[in-house]
Amino acid sequence: MEVKTFGVVGAGQMGSGIVHVAAASGLSVIMNDIKQEFVDRGLASISKNLQRGVDKGRMTADEKEAVLARIKGSTDLADMAEADFVVEAASENETIKFKIFETLDQVCAPHVVLASNTSSIPIGRIAAHTKRPEKVIGMHFMNPVPVMKLVEVICGLATSQETLDLTLELTQKMGKTPAASNDYPGFISNRILMPMINEAVFCLYHSVGTKEDIDTVMKLGMNHPMGPLALADLIGLDTCLAIMNTLHEGLGDSKYRPCPLLRQYVEAGYLGRKTGRGFYTY
Repeated sequence: MEVKTFGVVGAGQMGSGIVHVAAASGLSVIMNDIKQEFVDRGLASISKNLQRGVDKGRMTADEKEAVLARIKGSTDLADMAEADFVVEAASENETIKFKIFETLDQVCAPHVVLASNTSSIPIGRIAAHTKRPEKVIGMHFMNPVPVMKLVEVICGLATSQETLDLTLELTQKMGKTPAASNDYPGFISNRILMPMINEAVFCLYHSVGTKEDIDTVMKLGMNHPMGPLALADLIGLDTCLAIMNTLHEGLGDSKYRPCPLLRQYVEAGYLGRKTGRGFYTY
């Protein structure tokens, strides 16, 4: 099946990034969110990122406008009836995701694949909220989406080979490299990354070192491009906490217990770059 119209539910940092790469690959894209202001903000972010490409000589102004012209804004999930393939990129919250998939299952044509950009929730659990579990798959993009090459592709227990093949083809069409993961909480990326970030927060919590020194050790000692606390601020501390909770609940091992300091920051509204305050002030 050829995908011509690509739907994305969620116009935030991840959703707008997915829209960007999909439209840049030549697809017509429907970008949906619950409020017009969120859709407008997503479009503004895409335009700004594309302009950087123009300024650096990577694309022309006409090419930028052509990409933007392929994007249609939406505040009604019923608009996804026009899509051939839909990716959900909403908040990392099971209740929200389940409701979206229940609605998509009703409005989308039977042949349409429903993918989730979830970073930790098992795909089988999401698929169970549809009547097409064989057409539900994980398509976990990395942040920032226009820059990062990886897409983690996760099949649920019922995901068909046809669905997997189509998803791999789309991933490559967008200029990304797919990596397959089995359907466990956190998959590969966050099963490894989030406990490291959580342990860095524990180091801060126990006063093993300052935030600057903790990040410096990981940058200069382990050659990471960004320290774990700065990375947590970029990802969003609420997202980090949600993933740690999923790992802890899904795997039942105390080593995945979220650091109390991480929970305290999220409860105080210190979510990282998006709120101007996390472990660092922006």
